[in-house]
Amino acid sequence: MEGLHIMKELLENIKSFFNEHVAPPYKITSVERREDSDSDEEGKSGWRATVEVIEEKEYMKRYAKDQMIGTYTVLLDDDKEVTSFKREGIRYRSKVDQ
Repeated sequence: MEGLHIMKELLENIKSFFNEHVAPPYKITSVERREDSDSDEEGKSGWRATVEVIEEKEYMKRYAKDQMIGTYTVLLDDDKEVTSFKREGIRYRSKVDQ
């Protein structure tokens, strides 16, 4: 049960952060433990997530264009707080991600 509680907290923190600072998440496609050797900051561990966000939703609707999906990498610390995020790519929603 502890693992489920941790995952729920991670997902809620990611959703809350994106709702407040970026855009509502379309999908959270992965969450995984980040070990010291994986860390961008030496000696730090935590979590890594991949989040998809619909970019410029109103603009795309107005001009009858396919929605654009931005893919973000999100890093969280051991306290499950978002410490950084980076858009890794953008694609049309109808395009299958490879």
